[in-house]
Amino acid sequence: MNRKDQALAALVAVIWGFNFVVIDWGMGDVPPLLFLAARFAAVIVPAAFLLPKPPIPWRTIVLVGLFMSLGQFAFLYVAMDAGMPPGLAGLVLQAQVVLTILIAAVALRERPTGPQCLGVLLGVVGLVVVGFGRGGHVPLVALFLCLTAALMWAVGNVLSRASGATGGLSLTVWSALVVPVPLVALSVLIDGPDVLVTGAQAFGWQAALSTLYTAGLASLVGYGLFNSLLSRNPSAAVVPWILLVPPVAIGSAWALLDEVPSTGELIGGTLLVAGVMVAGRGSRGSTGSAVPGPPALVESTR
Repeated sequence: MNRKDQALAALVAVIWGFNFVVIDWGMGDVPPLLFLAARFAAVIVPAAFLLPKPPIPWRTIVLVGLFMSLGQFAFLYVAMDAGMPPGLAGLVLQAQVVLTILIAAVALRERPTGPQCLGVLLGVVGLVVVGFGRGGHVPLVALFLCLTAALMWAVGNVLSRASGATGGLSLTVWSALVVPVPLVALSVLIDGPDVLVTGAQAFGWQAALSTLYTAGLASLVGYGLFNSLLSRNPSAAVVPWILLVPPVAIGSAWALLDEVPSTGELIGGTLLVAGVMVAGRGSRGSTGSAVPGPPALVESTR
């Protein structure tokens, strides 16, 4: 990755880190899946009418949407509704870093460099330190849901990388087409037939502002940049930068929600930043050319 791409990756991490506080602040009494459906509806309209469909098969677009958007965020929003604090959610979700690099190494034959491996190792140690520093107050179900969200994100990362799509923003918008309708259907199934009425009544100005941030910045800007970075850099060079998300999430939750970090969180956050710096040094000098995946995977996404 060159310096410009590294700066863009850091910007994405800041936008996504603050996103957890915005979600928690805006969701309130709105059912989580319905709240998420509103976010992706805002992503689609009017962007889908302004951006051309990416030049990849519909099957690939649907798969990216099912994993990176629907799967990841459905599990994340439900996890937060089940008691996962915003700062800790930003941390646990970064298990996707390790999962992405492992899946890409097998499916795409992308071998991380030595410094990238060391950077990821430092990041994982930081995650463990922060996790132990949080204690046992988080419901086990919420933790499991958040880890499942991380797995969905990791699979979506690899699918995006394997697609070879060069228009990151276009892929973000068009893959979001598969999200709102299934979410509304799931919300009606889980929360009951009156959920549309109660959800609309609970959807106040805070929910509206939160939706504007999550749709405009976190989805359109954040995922547009992220998918573009994945299209021209190896996964192992891009993904470690997202380890910056937890320190931003923890810091913003501390400042705005009084979610005071423990000593373990502070030490772990420092290790996460160090891991990103080491991994970033290991990616300098990369040509950014795509590393082809095995024919079986590439063919399966068409």
